[in-house]
Amino acid sequence: MSVHAAQEREPRSVVRPLPVAAVLLGAALVTWIITLDRMKGMDAGPGTALGGLGWFVGVWVTMMAAMMLPSVLPMVLMFARVSRSRLEHGRPGYVPTWIFVSGYLLAWTIYGLLAYGVYRLVIAAGSDWLAWDRAGPYIAGGAVAMAGIYQLTPLKEVCLRHCRGPMHFVFGGWRSGRLGAVRMGLEHGAFCIGCCWGLMVILFAVGVMSLFWMAAIAVVIFAEKVFPYGVRLSKAFALAFLGLGIWIAAAPGSVPGLTDPATAPSMSKMKGSTGSHSDMRSKPSHMQTTMSP
Repeated sequence: MSVHAAQEREPRSVVRPLPVAAVLLGAALVTWIITLDRMKGMDAGPGTALGGLGWFVGVWVTMMAAMMLPSVLPMVLMFARVSRSRLEHGRPGYVPTWIFVSGYLLAWTIYGLLAYGVYRLVIAAGSDWLAWDRAGPYIAGGAVAMAGIYQLTPLKEVCLRHCRGPMHFVFGGWRSGRLGAVRMGLEHGAFCIGCCWGLMVILFAVGVMSLFWMAAIAVVIFAEKVFPYGVRLSKAFALAFLGLGIWIAAAPGSVPGLTDPATAPSMSKMKGSTGSHSDMRSKPSHMQTTMSP
């Protein structure tokens, strides 16, 4: 098959960088709108119950798409350019970019499932001591401080540099075919998780359904991955998180944007939270203010 014939077989709009960027950012915008609609008024603060598994997975994937798609744009564009180049040179290996993105989101879905599993284990083991009026502020503050410390580790820097400079990954680890694209998405997602898992721990610690903290963490992720001197910025964020952790532990009521679980609405008011209503009815009221992992 000639190069011209191969190009005729593939839709040009799929492989051009500008449409790819427009589609990706459009998807991010749509998922932000959906998230705002689904999560409005649902911030129960630290220890927000995660509801049923199916409902949580749907919300989690939507959240990750909203938060991560803008910052993963450089990698997605690089993948699209290489895939298009292979097509133009008559080499096998062209794959629609959305398949790579699906693999990337799959990696974050796996992370969410692991977090949900830890949450369920904590609930099953009994967690009265995690109540907000007991050790809750110290656990939340400690989790935020721990994430700040992780910002200073070599592993964080390695993963962040990979996310900021994806060219070596694309040219050195290209895998042909659709399965190869999914694998590349998973691998890049693994590096992204290595870079950002601590930031997601902060989100769980201060309220995973909080739109304020979700937006704040998304800005931090974008700044680290896209802004100039992002690696240096990550060190500055480390100090900020350490200070925030101490603040939460010492005086949680004075932290802007932090919802007091004692005054938060019940999770039974969730929109469409299949299975979560019965879960919450079967738990004592204090379980609604325990710390999520």
